[in-house]
Amino acid sequence: MANPGKAFYTGLFRHSLDDKNRLTIPSAWRYAHEEADTFLATPHPDGYVAVLPPAEVEKLHAKIATMALSDGAGQDFVARFFAQTQSFSFDKAGRIGLDDALIAHAGLKHDAVLVGSLTKFNIYSPARWGKVEDRTSGENFGDLMRRIGI
Repeated sequence: MANPGKAFYTGLFRHSLDDKNRLTIPSAWRYAHEEADTFLATPHPDGYVAVLPPAEVEKLHAKIATMALSDGAGQDFVARFFAQTQSFSFDKAGRIGLDDALIAHAGLKHDAVLVGSLTKFNIYSPARWGKVEDRTSGENFGDLMRRIGI
């Protein structure tokens, strides 16, 4: 049963895709959601899958709803963005099924790294997550914290 309130996506989890390309979502991230809640998974330009939970989906919906139909470039972007985006809900076992295009985009073979970013979470291949860790380690981590004001 869902726990009302804000969901926080923190931590790092390593899981494997099953033979049907399903990935188990950590229970800590599922607790605040109903089984039927709609999430969006979209390819991020940096080579991972960004997963937007219901609260972020609502924000995105509000932005898209205000876009003028006459905004050709905006409409092109929206069409392209949502053509690549997959909506899903968790199954009873807490899994999501990723389509082949998202799996290919993220470079997922068998293993996946799920990384929380507070309001959403991302799905990386282990190799691509390793590159993020390398870029943000040591002194770089402190520099990044100062840059974003934490």
